[in-house]
Parts: sequence; C-alpha cells; structure tokens
Amino acid sequence: MKTIISLLGVLLLTHCSTHSVKLGKKCTTVSADNTYEKSFVWIVNKSNLESFEGKINKKNCKINGEKI
Repeated sequence: MKTIISLLGVLLLTHCSTHSVKLGKKCTTVSADNTYEKSFVWIVNKSNLESFEGKINKKNCKINGEKI
C-alpha cells in the first residue's frame, strides 16, 4: 500500500506545469552562518533548471561532510 501511495505522489508531483521535480540527495553550499540545506526531493521552477545544478548538487553534500 505504501508503494502505491508513493507512486501516486510522485506522479502528481511530476505533472506540475511550471515546476520540475528533482530526486536524489542534493545539498546547498555552506552559508556564512555555517548552515546548509539538504533534501532528497527538490521542486524547481523550470525557468531556473540551468542554474539549479550549479547551486544544488551531490558534490556539495560531499564537501559538507554528508554521506551519499
């Protein structure tokens, strides 16, 4: 049952018209106050897809000390 609900949730998220869903662990760079964001699901505006990968990626997780 959990699998069916998860698949339906992913289908709903992928049909957003102005947004794209990026799956996989990605992190931001560490900010001045020594914090960063990490997530397995990112909802990105399609107009910002090009700059997204440069700012939020798996490489930042390794730099921040996260296990991939």
